[in-house]
Amino acid sequence: MQRYGMVLKVKPEKIEEYKEYHADIWSGVADIITECNIRNYSIYLKDDCLFSYFEYIGEDFKADMDKMAADPTTQKWWDIMMPMQDPLPTRKEGEWWADMEEVFHQE
Repeated sequence: MQRYGMVLKVKPEKIEEYKEYHADIWSGVADIITECNIRNYSIYLKDDCLFSYFEYIGEDFKADMDKMAADPTTQKWWDIMMPMQDPLPTRKEGEWWADMEEVFHQE
């Protein structure tokens, strides 16, 4: 199992809409997250910053993320979410959510 932390900004005027969508996430989106071996997935909000945490239990993260990106329901969801979001300028090329470095963990 691999832990992931990622960060992204949400446009301040879109915070409430973003929260409303995530309070009632589409079942197809939730299903593909599970199919792609993601567990214990949370998104936290502070001011205009979103922090996501999840655990990946699969064998090929890139293949699973490619599968998720190819899913038509997920693509529609992202078409709604992405205009609400503001990716960090310091993210790596190809990232939307910026990967974070884990500096501490305790079981």
